[in-house]
Amino acid sequence: MDVVKVIIEKELKVTFNSLLIYIAYVAFFCVTGFTCWFSGKNVFYSGQASLSYLFSVFYWTLFFLIPALTMKSISEERKDGIFELLFSKPIKTWQLIAGKYFAILIQIAICLALTFPYYITIASLGHVDHAVGFCGYLGLLLVSGCYISIEMFASSLTSNTIVAFFVTFALLIWFQFLFEFIAELWGAGFMAALFTYLSMGEHFDAISRGIIDTKDLVYFITLTTIFLSLTRHYISKNRF
Repeated sequence: MDVVKVIIEKELKVTFNSLLIYIAYVAFFCVTGFTCWFSGKNVFYSGQASLSYLFSVFYWTLFFLIPALTMKSISEERKDGIFELLFSKPIKTWQLIAGKYFAILIQIAICLALTFPYYITIASLGHVDHAVGFCGYLGLLLVSGCYISIEMFASSLTSNTIVAFFVTFALLIWFQFLFEFIAELWGAGFMAALFTYLSMGEHFDAISRGIIDTKDLVYFITLTTIFLSLTRHYISKNRF
C-alpha cells in the first residue's frame, strides 16, 4: 500500500501543478452554475427545494469532465516511454493502476466537495432530505469510479490520447443510452430486464433518490472491477 500511496501523491502533485485541472474545474463550475441557477429550467423552476435537478446536472457534467481529465492517464505515459521507466522499479501493475485510479477519484471528490455551497443554498431555501443529499453524492462518486475505470481501460489500449478519448465516449454512450434504448425495444421479459440493469442511469437514479439497494452497489463495484481488471490485463500484456 505504501507504493500505491506514493503513486497517488505523485499523480496529485503533477496534476495540481498543471493548468489543465484548474481549467477543468472552472469549466465544470461554469456549466453547472449556469445550468443550476440561470438556465430556463434552473433549481427554482419547480418552485420547491429539490436536490434531484442539482444531482442530474452534476451527473451529466461529469460525463464530459472525467474523460477529459483521464484520457492521458496511461496512453501518454506509454507514448513518452514513462512506463518502461516505472516498470524498471519494483512496482506491480495493480499498484500502478490503483494509484492512478484513486488519484483521479480524489480529484473528482475535491470537485464535488466544492459544490457544497450549491447544496447549502438549496437547503436554505426550504426543507431538504439530507439522507437523499448523502446518497446523491455517493451515487456521483460511484458513477465517477465507473467512468474512471472505463477511461483507464480505453487509455490502456492505445498511446493516442484522442483515440482513448473517443473510445471512452463510445463505451459511455452504450452504458448511458444504448442499453436503455435496447431495453425499450425489447419491451418486457428477461432481455429487457437485462439491458435495463446494464444501463448506468437506472442505478444512479435509484441511489440519488435515497434508495440504496444492494443490486445498485453490486452493479457499480462489478463494473469498476471489470474495467480495472481489463486495464491490468492489457498493461501486463504489453509490459515487456
